[in-house]
Amino acid sequence: MHTILDFFKIGIGPSSSHTTGPINASRLFVTFLKQQKIFGELDSVKIELCGSLALTGKGHGTDVAIILGLQNMLPEKITSKNIEDARNINKEIKLGGIRKIPFDKSSIIFNANKTLKQHPNGIIFYAYKNDKEIAKRIYFSIGGGFVVTEENAKKDKFKTTTKKVLHPFENATEMFTIASNLNCKISELILENEVAYRKKRETKKKLKQIWNVMQDSVERGLTTTGTLVGSLKLERRASNMYTKFLETQEVGSSNFLEYASICAIAVNEENADMHKVVTAPTNGAAGIIPATMMYIDEYIDNKSKEWYIDFLLTAGAIAMLYKMNASISGAEVGCQGEVGVACSMAAGALTEIVGGNLKQIECAAEIAMEHNLGLTCDPIQGLVQIPCIERNAVGVGKAINASRIAMLEDKKSKISLDSVIKTMKKTGDDMKTAYKETSQGGLAVNVTEC
Repeated sequence: MHTILDFFKIGIGPSSSHTTGPINASRLFVTFLKQQKIFGELDSVKIELCGSLALTGKGHGTDVAIILGLQNMLPEKITSKNIEDARNINKEIKLGGIRKIPFDKSSIIFNANKTLKQHPNGIIFYAYKNDKEIAKRIYFSIGGGFVVTEENAKKDKFKTTTKKVLHPFENATEMFTIASNLNCKISELILENEVAYRKKRETKKKLKQIWNVMQDSVERGLTTTGTLVGSLKLERRASNMYTKFLETQEVGSSNFLEYASICAIAVNEENADMHKVVTAPTNGAAGIIPATMMYIDEYIDNKSKEWYIDFLLTAGAIAMLYKMNASISGAEVGCQGEVGVACSMAAGALTEIVGGNLKQIECAAEIAMEHNLGLTCDPIQGLVQIPCIERNAVGVGKAINASRIAMLEDKKSKISLDSVIKTMKKTGDDMKTAYKETSQGGLAVNVTEC
């Protein structure tokens, strides 16, 4: 089991596994050095990026992330100036934010020929004194900003928990059965479980903050113009799209899909520019949840005052099911684990908000993933831009449509959510490595003119 907040992390773009995860891993390495009492002895460090991190890390800003993390910066507090300073480091770094040591871009090695067996996103940290290695630590960035040590990876502890919740479950069938027996909503069930981590009012306060950050990222994306960072030199489009939308449509009209799609593009353009967004459940899929919520905010009537709290609780519960039984890492199962999972989360949560029952919520979440099965992760030039940005816009449309289909009938789906999660995992296992965030297949190699 996880806390719901594991799936909604405030931080910077463009990638939860290639940016947020490496920041967190670097911070953990600094803590390890202090615990081993060698923080004050070492005189240099090196970082070796393996697998997907090496292949697409430069486009994802992984080197910048490592530098930020080594300086002990928290993802949610990183500023644009911090990022710019990290990009320009060439002689030294303030390790842990307090101790200067020699450091330049050559201190980070992108080893594209090395993949660690436990997970495609491996990071090896080395510490030296007088050119002699005095410490080595391996971490894995397993998606959604989650990081595990080599020891935990060997023990398959990707799903561990240290908290005992009131209503534990390990799969969708158990979760929906518990909710049915208690005659409660999924959001109510999850809120009860969150008491194991913090008081209810604190959970609600944090979820409100998350919703506020999401709204801010939409607003910035709708009003910012210019060129996205990176070699593609891609022009931002959300602002111009929104202007045209307002010129030709009313927000309150029936053209909800255009509005939601533009909001998704706005968030993912912010993400691509390494600005502040909410991981939901990853950065590459960060636009689907806020865009669906903006759609609810503008187009759905008769919703509760704190509907956004219920939405995030239910969406997070669905993310939990995928994390426990499959993956939310594009490097492990392709984009079906990112955009597909976000789409499933949004569809299920939307269905609860519009009054769907438990069967309809499960049906909506299942439909959304069923039509994302096999979705590859093939970013051009390793940048979270093409096809990632538009993919979120298409994803929010799928989420809304899946919910509407589910609401049209009240029969149990022929395919369970557990079945589609299991299928997603098996599909990811069968998928070629070239289609799992390596930029070695698909659009990444077939659209060379970009």
